[in-house]
Amino acid sequence: MTDLVVRKILIDMAEPIPARWNGGDAFRSAYFSALSMSFPVGEQYFIDSVRAGLKALPAEEQRRFAAEVQGFVGQEATHRRIHGLFNGHLEALGFRNTLEPRAKKRIESKAHLDVRIHVAATAATEHLTAIFADWMFRHPEALAGAEPRLQTLWTWHAAEEAEHCSTAFDLYKALGGSERWRLRLMRYITWIFALDVTRQTIRNLWHDGSLFRWSTWQSAAKLLFAKDGMIRGNVQLWKAYQAPSFHPRQQDMSNAMHWLEANQQRFTVVSRPAQANT
Repeated sequence: MTDLVVRKILIDMAEPIPARWNGGDAFRSAYFSALSMSFPVGEQYFIDSVRAGLKALPAEEQRRFAAEVQGFVGQEATHRRIHGLFNGHLEALGFRNTLEPRAKKRIESKAHLDVRIHVAATAATEHLTAIFADWMFRHPEALAGAEPRLQTLWTWHAAEEAEHCSTAFDLYKALGGSERWRLRLMRYITWIFALDVTRQTIRNLWHDGSLFRWSTWQSAAKLLFAKDGMIRGNVQLWKAYQAPSFHPRQQDMSNAMHWLEANQQRFTVVSRPAQANT
């Protein structure tokens, strides 16, 4: 079991943000904004799925997972709230979030499926976010020029994604989920996630007026498809999920853990595992 601490990040999200908040770079701003637009609905889905998965376990297994699930829910709820504030600034700038209603409709249409399907989808998404999180720590230039408070927001979120990367995966295993569906859901989630974020990024760039600028797509190629870009540089880590012996904790998450240890002044602790068990 993983000890998950629920934290309140100490940043002021009342101040508005510029459209090109990520160092003035049109693509980096549009792409990360698209990611943020996906988070509130996604985080709520993860919370609902993991809670339902916990309830589906036998009583003894529920007790084993209870504290970790509570920590997972606390972290994800905090991410949902802070990105809701971030997205509110984007909305005030005229950016329209079409990803969220589309995702909500898709989630509602599949709500009747076996709880293990939802937990597996959550585990797959958590693997994607964990490997992207580690990439961000290795590539601080992805947020170069952004305000310190926004750099803190994204690195804190990334660190906690790495911290709770195994919760849904372990829950899926405890529920007796099959390897076939674990791998099938990873392929499906990867495709849907990529499609949703791409569509929203293009919409953001259109609104920004930078969709057809050569500099925009130079930045995209560098961020995503350079030798160690966000996509190209994570192919092997994505493939690692396919191994029958795979577990999220096999990956090196030391960068995230070091950040949390070195930046304790940037947040306050809301609850710890020991408190969750009382």
